[in-house]
Amino acid sequence: MRIPTSVYRPIHALPDTLISQIAAGEVVERPASVVRELLDNALDAGATQLQLRLMAGGIRHIVIEDDGRGMPEDDLALSIHRHATSKIRSLDDLESVMTMGFRGEALAAIGSVSELRITSRTPHSETAMMLDASSGEMEPAARAVGTTVEVKELFFSTPARRKFLKSEATEFAHCVEAVRRHALARPDVGFAIWHGGKLQHQWRGADLASAKQPTAVDADEAGFFEGLGDAFKEVDQAQWDRRIADVMGAEFMEFSVPVDHQEAGVHVYGRAGMPTHSRNRADQQYCFVNGRYVREKTITHAARSAYEDVLHGHRQPVYVLYIEIDPQLVDVNVHPTKIEVRFRDGRIVHAAVRHALEKAIAPSRAASGALDGGDAADPAAHSSALVSGNIGWQGGASQQGLSFAADIAKTRQTLDALWGTGGAASRADAGQTADFQAQHMPASPYASFGVAGDTVRAVQESAQRWGEQAQASEAVAWPTEAAHDFASMQAQEWPLGKALAQLHGVYILAQNRLGLIIVDMHAAHERIVYERLKTLLHDASIPSQPLLIPATFVATALEMATAEKHADTLLALGLEVTALNASKLAVRSIPSELRAADPAELARSVLAELAQHEHTTVLQRARDEVLSTMACHGSVRANRQLTLEEMNALLRQMEATERSDQCNHGRPTWRQLSMSALDQLFLRGR
Repeated sequence: MRIPTSVYRPIHALPDTLISQIAAGEVVERPASVVRELLDNALDAGATQLQLRLMAGGIRHIVIEDDGRGMPEDDLALSIHRHATSKIRSLDDLESVMTMGFRGEALAAIGSVSELRITSRTPHSETAMMLDASSGEMEPAARAVGTTVEVKELFFSTPARRKFLKSEATEFAHCVEAVRRHALARPDVGFAIWHGGKLQHQWRGADLASAKQPTAVDADEAGFFEGLGDAFKEVDQAQWDRRIADVMGAEFMEFSVPVDHQEAGVHVYGRAGMPTHSRNRADQQYCFVNGRYVREKTITHAARSAYEDVLHGHRQPVYVLYIEIDPQLVDVNVHPTKIEVRFRDGRIVHAAVRHALEKAIAPSRAASGALDGGDAADPAAHSSALVSGNIGWQGGASQQGLSFAADIAKTRQTLDALWGTGGAASRADAGQTADFQAQHMPASPYASFGVAGDTVRAVQESAQRWGEQAQASEAVAWPTEAAHDFASMQAQEWPLGKALAQLHGVYILAQNRLGLIIVDMHAAHERIVYERLKTLLHDASIPSQPLLIPATFVATALEMATAEKHADTLLALGLEVTALNASKLAVRSIPSELRAADPAELARSVLAELAQHEHTTVLQRARDEVLSTMACHGSVRANRQLTLEEMNALLRQMEATERSDQCNHGRPTWRQLSMSALDQLFLRGR
């Protein structure tokens, strides 16, 4: 093994060319980096149409043409100097940047590793001027108003860097991805990509002739946009959706839901893919902060947390999110590529993104009537309203979401079968479930936290009480008008239809207006039980259990700082963590529900997540893991025969339950086979 030796060398100033080449190592990684920087400049110049022309994946030739304001001759000469920019003038400008670029080093860095030429013309110029970056010479040229930047032979002056580039196809794909990100951020701008002289992609800009100016949101919703003049243009929602559909594809629009949520000065909007439209890789996750594409761990963690209950295994969600926040609360000067940002208070952003996505994906497609192959409009909405308990009961009582059809839900056998709250058979099943849980409950990722057994029993008792309340509510009479509404509805009007039969004790076959519905009864009931248990347990505050002897552990400097900074957050979570000395922490209390846990390990896990994301879901995930296991083993089992009434009751409950499209493990609970699909199976109409 060899180690480097130290040799004294005198300090000297580096030449400008080498300085620019060092900067290029940070800014220019590959042709896509050049494309990104030049697109930023074009958009800042007010371009509405952008043409990108590539040769050999951008390695040999990159040309970007825009119809922006252009640059006068003096500005054109300064544009290739390092740290020369028109975007900022002072520190105040830097702390509230709203432009795509601001560092003033992109053109200088690109020019140091390639052959760079810039041609530009302003509306007030009689002719365009062309600048050769290598010589600094300018000469008149023919061009309309706007700017053309031409980059040839990237990394010709640094051959070692060029060896690290991938194939032409790979580099071209990265260039296309860079344009896709800008296209999603700016639906008002048209983009066209040419490669080898052939048009590969084109996205037309939105027509803003009738758009409101100047703000992106109303002033009462985002006061920090006031006074920015025409820095923002409002784009109609239909235009946003059209651009997202053009870039992401029609399939994404079909299997995604709109997102629109405001919280604590943060506006989150866009579209979120349904859990069934997840992917193996996180390559379809786009997030924009004040119009800038970013990769930020707080946002990524928040999105993953929102999908936690509905994704199977390591599947990744798909989404396009736009976040508007006061520019002074975002630091964009974190990385030379400007793709990373830092929030002044990441917890606020984390909460806003998570709540926005949870609210968007919580309603099931069964409740909304958005079934595969069709759209159940008014009947589905009517059905959902009836199921969700919006019908008034005589005497002012309510059934809290257990509103089944009058001819189904009024039978005690239904609730006994579904919840095990009555009857000898139900009690026997409950006993078997308890025995199974006691002996075979699988180890969870939080098993080392040691969830207390009496916590499990407490939740089971809560579920038992809920079941008894549900039975008691059966005695409440249905209003005559409501009963008439239910009686008048046809089976096809229910989103999940009417049960027909049970297949091998595993699947429920139902008929709706679109065709055949197939339901995995165990997976469906598992989700219903799980959501009910979460509501019972999570609505309550988190009680804390003091430790007779505090648990101490040696902590890192980061853990010490995190415990001090987030002391109030830890207390709200039921954890009291204090410093004993400069390198040791003491855990003095933990949540009562996890009092059999290892306090030190629990505290370390929470502190690690707080340090990384300024937000933690460790305790919630631990509790949900227990509830998920209980729901899995406490729900209707396979090979259990159900009556038609019981099957219909389960279908109605699915329509009233959030996230009922997936079980607790992210697997689908039901599928739709349309009549056209069935006709194709039997070659009908051919």
